Amino acid sequence: MNTKSEMELPCLSVVMPVYNEAATVHEIIGRVLQQPSVQELIIVDDCSKDGTWNVLQKIAQGDGRIRLFKHEVNAGKGAALRTGFKEAVGAIVIVQDADLEYDPTEYGRLLAPILNGRADVVFGSRFIGSDAHRVLYYWHSVGNYVLTLLSNMATNLNLTDMETCFKAFRREVIQSIQIEENRFGFEPEITAKVARYKPRLRIYEVAISYYGRTYEEGKKIGWKDGVRALVAIFKYNFGR
Repeated sequence: MNTKSEMELPCLSVVMPVYNEAATVHEIIGRVLQQPSVQELIIVDDCSKDGTWNVLQKIAQGDGRIRLFKHEVNAGKGAALRTGFKEAVGAIVIVQDADLEYDPTEYGRLLAPILNGRADVVFGSRFIGSDAHRVLYYWHSVGNYVLTLLSNMATNLNLTDMETCFKAFRREVIQSIQIEENRFGFEPEITAKVARYKPRLRIYEVAISYYGRTYEEGKKIGWKDGVRALVAIFKYNFGR
């Protein structure tokens, strides 16, 4: 018979897009699976070239909660998330990058507004609160600010961090939204679509810590992705 504390744990699906993360994927998977709320970890390898798939297969043998999927052609983060969202069975779905920039021990922060019955979607913001943040690229922060500002003007939301990768959704919400962007345009696309969702969704934002990495350490997003994000803001808010 389940105890009261066990009954209160959410059924959480974690969706992790992976591309060339052989160096970090073992550690991040271990951190995710240590969280008691995790029912399943859905990992989508987007045609990695560095042996990540072999590493994933070995790790998956040790825990039945891991579900592996592989793209035979590199399609991008948005495409990997599209695959993962479709497969999720938990009541709540969280996006977790395969690098070490976002901390799985903070899942409780994202889950709380949903579990309290106040939210349908929760964004984890790197720019509110007093949690630890690695000091890195000034122009990246400017770009984030500008993109968030433009997105907010289009959606009439007051987010501080539209481009955050740390997002949580009620499963029926994310599975009812058609994801079209294949790369990092996913962030402004999903923001526009949850803002326009009918019936209106309750969207919350919570403070998170952020341990950003350099390009030498494997950071992948670049200026071209910023341009695509700008296009996506206009496309999904005004283009239809």
